[in-house]
Amino acid sequence: MENLKFVYFGGEPLGVPVLEELKKARLLPSLVVCNPDRPVGRKQILTPPPVKVWAQEHNIPVWQPESFKNQKEVTEKLKTFDLFVVVAYNKILPKWLIELPKYHTLNVHPSLLPLLRGASPIRSAILHDMRDQIGVTIIQLDEKMDHGPILAQETYSISKTEWPIRGSELDAALAELGGKLLAQTLPKWIAGEITLTEQFHNAATYCPKLERSMGELTIDPFHPPTGEDAYRALLKIRAFDGFPGTFFMYNGKRVKILDAELTDNTLNITRVIPEGKKEQSFQQFLQSHTPLDK
Repeated sequence: MENLKFVYFGGEPLGVPVLEELKKARLLPSLVVCNPDRPVGRKQILTPPPVKVWAQEHNIPVWQPESFKNQKEVTEKLKTFDLFVVVAYNKILPKWLIELPKYHTLNVHPSLLPLLRGASPIRSAILHDMRDQIGVTIIQLDEKMDHGPILAQETYSISKTEWPIRGSELDAALAELGGKLLAQTLPKWIAGEITLTEQFHNAATYCPKLERSMGELTIDPFHPPTGEDAYRALLKIRAFDGFPGTFFMYNGKRVKILDAELTDNTLNITRVIPEGKKEQSFQQFLQSHTPLDK
């Protein structure tokens, strides 16, 4: 394994934590491929992706292609590597690129495939209340989305008292689990000790790319939902923690929800950011507004 030359295609939120687990196992990539630097924030400051920053801190070369359309150029760049590893990389790799290295292309996917193929498996697992069906899978990539055969799979246990977990916390937990599983799997894969297992494609489910508009909750802050409605609202708030976030509209303005809990089977919002204002407690928000039905 010391002589293994592999390329790491990485993005957020899993890219850096998985690299950290590989580092612990002394499995560092020879090249990191990530997105180009992008303008970020209101001031549109050109910012490198976290995976690039990590690679530079570890003296690993970085490549940031906008696309892989130039097959000749890409092949020349990558033909000397033995293996590709893809983790949360948001570009589709063409079939000829997937099949380029000797040991193929592996992918760490944060779901128990074939469940939750697609762009938002972690957040969708929370949103759809799948506490007992959470984990990570390592597959050999093929040209179809999250479709390739399985090398390894591991479930992640969450107690009832921890559920629903916040999305950002589950991001971190599954990145760590996926990184450890990848580090354990790679030596066996290179040694030819793993038999691939075809996914049961008839059981496949899919999840979409998350958009900010998905985070809207139709609620009256002075009359919060109860029962099943409250629980479903909490699932969305926890699932969309960080991004895309949840909000409700009140008197024509957006109120961002930062966190909530269930109290006596009722949704208890705790922290909010009203449009154009700073973060405040939900009680402060209620005290500064009048119910619309008065």
